[in-house]
Formats: sequence, structure tokens, C-alpha cells
Amino acid sequence: MDRFQRCRLLFGDDFEKIQNAKILLFGVGGVGGHCLDALYRSGVSDITIVDFDTFEITNQNRQLGSENLGAIKVEALKKTYPSITALHVKVTPQWVDAFDFDAYDVVLDAIDDIPAKVAIALKTHKKLISSMGGAKRIDPSKIITSTIWKTYGDGLAKKFRYELKKAGFKQKFEVIFSSEEPKCVPKGSFVGVTGSFGLMLASRAIAFVLK
Repeated sequence: MDRFQRCRLLFGDDFEKIQNAKILLFGVGGVGGHCLDALYRSGVSDITIVDFDTFEITNQNRQLGSENLGAIKVEALKKTYPSITALHVKVTPQWVDAFDFDAYDVVLDAIDDIPAKVAIALKTHKKLISSMGGAKRIDPSKIITSTIWKTYGDGLAKKFRYELKKAGFKQKFEVIFSSEEPKCVPKGSFVGVTGSFGLMLASRAIAFVLK
């Protein structure tokens, strides 16, 4: 039996495009981890993940692989998804500037560091899909895909837009955000939403590859 039999039934001849896709994913936390899992289970094997964190006990309410307390996230996930490339790297604007993105078909941003997000957008906006804030919300039906300039009700997106404007950026790229009003001030989180952000990110990545 073929583990991807049902994917082949769904995508038909286009499934080969999915299998040949090269995807770069920044961040494998509450959003990125679920995105990684969905892409891998859908036939994408050439995925490079970039993250600098280790798993902490507070990650266990939403992050895949977080049973490995104290482990480096990308190294722990590499054991579950063996074909991926794991980069244990602190993403900074300087690192982004020096990195070669040419080999990748799609760049996925699931981090919350604004200087790094801006640097990634400036360099890769033509093939970028970026996640905004998935915390503080409980209703996944409020998740929306749009361009960065049409986001609203999201503090992370507001800061992102401001810094992009300050950098003179006038292009557009796809983002995922929630229209739901935040339910708390601290970063409370629910896997039903953060995981749905990740699944939406994976879905949009596959759509990008297929088009």
C-alpha cells in the first residue's frame, strides 16, 4: 500500500508537484509544528525548518514534539520527520540577508520576532506566506487569509505593517490572521486555534505550489 494513496486520489497528477516542492519553514512552535506535520503527511519531504528554541513545559498545551522537554525543537522534530533539514539557528536580519532563498519554492513564516519577519518579507515576498498571531483566541472559524495590508484586530500584524512601511516596503504578500477579538492580555493559547493557523499555512503553501 502507498502511504500517500489518498493524497493521490485528491490531487491526481498534481501530486507530483507537491512531492517535488521545496519548502522553507521559519518557526516550529504552536503554528509551525502543525504546518510541518500537515505538509509532511501530504507528501512534501523536502522541508527545511529553522528554529532556535528548546521545548519547555509551557509548550505542551499546543506544540507537537513538546513531550521532549529540554530538547532542541528542530532536532527532536527531525527524528519524527526524517527527510527534513533542521537548522538550529537564531533568525536575525543579518542571517536572513546572508541566506540563499533561491532553492525554495515557498517560504513560510511562523515566527513572532518582528525584525526577523520584516527581513524575511523584504527578501522573499514573492513566495512568502506569513502567519500573524494565533494566541489569545478560541474560535478557529475566524481565521482569514489576506494580504498584510488588509489585516485588522491583530497586534502582531499592526507592528509588522508599521515596520514594513518604515522600511519603504510597498509590495504585498499573503498572511493568515484572525478577526476574533483577543480574549486575554497575556499570551494565553488554545491548540484549536494555533494548530488551525498551522494547517491553514500548510494548505496555502500547497495551493501556492500547485498554481
